[in-house]
Amino acid sequence: MTISIFINSSNLITSACNRIQLKYININTMKITVVGAGAVGATCADNIARKELAEELVLLDIKEGFAEGKAMDMMQTMALLGFDTQIKGVTNDYSQTAGSQVAVITSGLPRKPGMTREELIGINAGIVKSVAENILKYSPEAIIVVISNPMDTMTYLALKSLGLPKNQIIGMGGILDSARFKYYLSKALNCNANDLQGFVIGGHGDTTMIPLTRFATYQSLPVTELLDEVTLSKVAADTMVGGATLTGLLGTSAWYAPGAAGAALVEAIVRDEKKIFTCCVALDGEYGQSDICLGVPVIVGKNGWEKIVDFPLNEAEQAAFNKSAEAVRNMNNVLTEMKLI
Repeated sequence: MTISIFINSSNLITSACNRIQLKYININTMKITVVGAGAVGATCADNIARKELAEELVLLDIKEGFAEGKAMDMMQTMALLGFDTQIKGVTNDYSQTAGSQVAVITSGLPRKPGMTREELIGINAGIVKSVAENILKYSPEAIIVVISNPMDTMTYLALKSLGLPKNQIIGMGGILDSARFKYYLSKALNCNANDLQGFVIGGHGDTTMIPLTRFATYQSLPVTELLDEVTLSKVAADTMVGGATLTGLLGTSAWYAPGAAGAALVEAIVRDEKKIFTCCVALDGEYGQSDICLGVPVIVGKNGWEKIVDFPLNEAEQAAFNKSAEAVRNMNNVLTEMKLI
């Protein structure tokens, strides 16, 4: 018996092209704003452009000509790197950000050697509040991504002062901390960090973050079965001072990993990826805490953070999380004292 099957290849090709075009249009009608053209902001913008997450990317800074120069420099890589995103640099003109679906706030003073995150509050709170209000003036539906330090407190400030639905305000810090956790795990295991899963929860600070070594895996294998307790403790300790280590080496805060982490969060939103990231979000009873923004695993998609993932913490982990919350609340109290919320 001979069976003949005829396929209209032109229809298949047309259908495939239409699906590709639809996906391209959905992504590239996006407009994204990054506020702060310093090292972190510019690196974040560069990653967003290379990933082609938007048709237009606005880079804004208060310093005259600074964002324009950074944008021009990045645009001159277009012919070399092959991306299509149009990058516009502007000096303090928020009208140019109108219609942004996502706004990333990196502006503020970076942490200097020996400076605590608490010391940054007085300087950066006013900056972040002003930036967020100006963004929403022209883009009232924008999802706000906070990178400025101290990140947990700046995210809480945005939550309390902007009146947005809580899912539209996301602090980035836990994504960066988790990437550093996987870096130190990969060194200990002599493996590729891309093969690891690991989360850091709690505050984005040297003494407030909690690397969850118990839940970390290497190709689905628990790392607790591959590394001894002493090694895992060192990995956790190194992760917790990961930012301070780089500050001591560089003389200022890091920028490559923070910028990439910010772009990864934006990508999860824009592409509706439903990825699980540790992000600083508003808690309302989850993990035993309320009226605070802290790093917990969340599902991220087109609506911002969409669901908190409840990891079953043991007694020691929950105690560490509660201690972290107490430390962050002490920083948040400065906002009340300054009458910023």
